[in-house]
Amino acid sequence: MKAMKIADVRKLSVEEMRNKLSDSHDELLKLRFQQVSGQLTDTSRIRTLRRDIARMETILNQAQKTAVEGVA
Repeated sequence: MKAMKIADVRKLSVEEMRNKLSDSHDELLKLRFQQVSGQLTDTSRIRTLRRDIARMETILNQAQKTAVEGVA
């Protein structure tokens, strides 16, 4: 699976992003278990997934900050 581009992340709604973030955290947990047990073949997937999670969390934080500043 390819890494998500920042433009693709920005197109998602906040709810979609939260759902995708939750799914990504679950997938990362499974990949880590596979790595420890020696079953993981594509180790680069962990790095890609971690970066995707960071992108989504950054965009969510920016959206929340913008919403708070808009209210104040």
